[in-house]
Amino acid sequence: MQISTKGRYALRLMLDLAVHNTGELVKIKDISARENISEKYLEQIISSLKKAGYVKSLRGAQGGYMLAREPETYTVGTILRLTEGSMKPVACLEDEPNQCSRAGECVTLRLWKMLDEAIEGVLDKVTLQDLKDWYEEMGNDYVI
Repeated sequence: MQISTKGRYALRLMLDLAVHNTGELVKIKDISARENISEKYLEQIISSLKKAGYVKSLRGAQGGYMLAREPETYTVGTILRLTEGSMKPVACLEDEPNQCSRAGECVTLRLWKMLDEAIEGVLDKVTLQDLKDWYEEMGNDYVI
């Protein structure tokens, strides 16, 4: 499993909104400058985040974006699944129950299930608030 730039940038964008959550809207151009990500790419990403209800927006000169909920309500897993799709390590784990014709005799299926549980355990445990806390612990001189 390799997370694409879209997934990584979506996470950085959400973290930027959490870090700069002052009650005022944050402009895409400001996020773009801080994160060194093109505005055009951020607009594509934030569109899917807005559609999913993860962010709120206001158009116009005074417009911008903010988180729709508190940072502790978002897990890394929910953000990555929105942008990446499934985070399953192998295709045979996509269906429940497993539809693979080899599932009953597959020695490695147990390994793939263990790996999937480990991945989900991390992605669904770490929240946006955790990332924000880690950022603040590092002294805010570090990049998101």
